[in-house]
Amino acid sequence: MTERQDNSEQQEFWSRLAGPKWVDRQETLDVLFQPVLDAVLEAAHLRPGNDVLDVGCGTGASTIAAARAIGSGSAVGIDIAGPLLDRARERAAASGLDNMRFLHADAAAHDFGSERFDRLISRFGVMFFADPVAAFAHLRQALQPGARLSLGAWGQIPQNPFFTLPARVAKAVIGPTPKSDPDAPGPFAFRDPERVEAILTQAGFADVACDVRQIDLIAQENATQMAVQMCDIGPAHATLRYYDAPEERKAALQAALEEALHPFETEGRIRIPAEINIYTARNA
Repeated sequence: MTERQDNSEQQEFWSRLAGPKWVDRQETLDVLFQPVLDAVLEAAHLRPGNDVLDVGCGTGASTIAAARAIGSGSAVGIDIAGPLLDRARERAAASGLDNMRFLHADAAAHDFGSERFDRLISRFGVMFFADPVAAFAHLRQALQPGARLSLGAWGQIPQNPFFTLPARVAKAVIGPTPKSDPDAPGPFAFRDPERVEAILTQAGFADVACDVRQIDLIAQENATQMAVQMCDIGPAHATLRYYDAPEERKAALQAALEEALHPFETEGRIRIPAEINIYTARNA
């Protein structure tokens, strides 16, 4: 039996703090991260009739895309955050597809009963486990022998200005924040392919591999709009919250972010380079 993990901090963060903001920006974030989802689905080798488990499904874009690809199969999205799943269910109901459902649960501990999947996918949904080896060992119990795993995660920190730019500007305008452990649960916990390959191998997966990709994230927004978004989610927002910054300081940060983003703007849209790790493995 898998020991229950304490992912309560992540549940609190994604349910009460980040979740509602991501719901508000669901459409723009879906566009921004679509190339990552495309890479995850390509690596998953989805086929009609597959049964797919989508871990950390968020507002449902990945689950809906998988459900559309597998036809007569089924797709199950699981996430720890209720507000994100509420939006996912709304979108699924409007999709015209009837081969998907969503679970409000911690994937690291949820009892899937006798249900078994032959694909496990995740776009930015697996970097937050308190004990990743135990989490993936638990998830293996819900997979068919030979099931394929396909994960998308952020690569090395310096190669991802989507995070480093707002963090740098916020530090200069507002102030520094306490350093965090990048290996702790968070967006960059899966940045190191050797570490993640060891995690998946220890959890019982075979044929573990990582394809490090350079992907451009193309936003719907211009520099002004992206600066507003960065003050609402991510490192800049975290800095504002840490200092409980007043509105005039937020306005100064937004202006500085807009200026820093101009080099990434082309024809009124932001194009941000990113390093993305696409991990694949097989359930031994």
